[in-house]
Amino acid sequence: MFSLRDEIPTYYQMGPSTLKIPNSVFKHNRKRICDRLSGIGAATGGVILLQGGAQLQQYDTDRDLEFQQESYFMWMFGVMEADFFGAVAVDTGTSYLFMPRLPASYAVWMGALKTPDYFKTRYGVDEVYYSDEISEILTKLRPSALLTLHGVNSDSKASFTPPEFEGMDQFKVDDTFLYNELAECRVTKSDEEMKIMRYVNQISCEAHKEVLKMLRPGMMEYEGEATFKHYAYMKGGMRFTGYTCICASGENSAVLHYGHAGEPNDKMVIDGDMLLFDMGAEYAGYTADITVSWPANGKFTEHQKFVYNTCLKANRRVLDAMRPGVSWIEMHRLAERTILEEFITKGLLHNGTIEEMIAVHMGAIFMPHGLGHLIGLDVHDVGGYINAPQRIEQPGIRSLRTTRDLEKGMVITVEPGVYFGDALIEGAYNNPEQAKFMNKELIEQYRGMGGVRIEDGVAVTESGAELLSHDLPRTVEEIEKFLA
Repeated sequence: MFSLRDEIPTYYQMGPSTLKIPNSVFKHNRKRICDRLSGIGAATGGVILLQGGAQLQQYDTDRDLEFQQESYFMWMFGVMEADFFGAVAVDTGTSYLFMPRLPASYAVWMGALKTPDYFKTRYGVDEVYYSDEISEILTKLRPSALLTLHGVNSDSKASFTPPEFEGMDQFKVDDTFLYNELAECRVTKSDEEMKIMRYVNQISCEAHKEVLKMLRPGMMEYEGEATFKHYAYMKGGMRFTGYTCICASGENSAVLHYGHAGEPNDKMVIDGDMLLFDMGAEYAGYTADITVSWPANGKFTEHQKFVYNTCLKANRRVLDAMRPGVSWIEMHRLAERTILEEFITKGLLHNGTIEEMIAVHMGAIFMPHGLGHLIGLDVHDVGGYINAPQRIEQPGIRSLRTTRDLEKGMVITVEPGVYFGDALIEGAYNNPEQAKFMNKELIEQYRGMGGVRIEDGVAVTESGAELLSHDLPRTVEEIEKFLA
């Protein structure tokens, strides 16, 4: 616990063996948005105003929920505590934090009462005041407008809640452009942010390998989840995962978002099961998203090997094709085409050409989700449909979380999947346009195995792609050797 006698850190770090993130990361982010807004006339003389996340309790109880900072606020200020406001003068880049005025009893229950000077040093901003002084301080700044966030997240469809403070009604507020401009800044990562993304992927890969080493038939799915979380926190200082862990075995591996409260990773792993574990650890808000698939007993059956190699081939074809300017829509289609080609070669699909099968969306039967998504401070990061083609309302591809062309500095997941889910297969059997291509006798041999997903975090470079989740056994041979 921090003591007022301690030296004030100017960085985020969970321990001496974990990554040190200097305040310059967030100072640079503030400069990026100010530079971007400098070309917008309505932003001249304006002050960006953001409200950080609030400390919430569980329903009507006094139990505090573990706090995680709101992502836009984290991107601009790097503040870990709840109930802050932040402001930046667009023309000068001068930065302000407004901290909650806490009661004296806080020191007894929660720890030392930190001063404005402490937070000024800790977060590298120009000025810090109390949140009940916002109106007074902003009045002195005489902004042309308070620039606030207003928009709808393209993944959750949830609207962003704008900031509120007493006296706000005396200011002109402009919420018409900041949301898109700030989201656009988050689409590409700075060099310093890329170091964080490499770190969360490195630790997440190591945590996945710990799961591979320990999980065996007779154990419970959630034991893999516990192992992953333990390693990521103990070795990487990562208290949170970026999303609910998906630890699926057998037929559960065809359920795309298994692991929720109704299916809490509570099945026993059976000899012969295919496992699909989708987990990513989070550090300073930035998260990884990695999926590993493997046979529970360490040896692939011929059917499992075929499905796995089909998925891996799709993954690697996309990785080889990625570079700035490439359409993500076309990358999805490349993965889907690769899977269909392999199914035709194996005989699971027949009686037609691949173009005829694509026309009736056969690929979406076996890969019903999008190829991948932007990732950063949110697992499904923002900006996927800003300055991008409209969502394509067709099976499978409608689930793409971005339709943008790739740009240097983007971090995106590549996660083709091959699944034998009952609902989609039965639907295809009952659809004459699709059923004529289905070799039911062969497909039925794969029913019950669930599915395979191979998901990597990938950074788009100047001439190609950097595989961030590179430290994993990925081929059939590598996996069997690792598990031997």
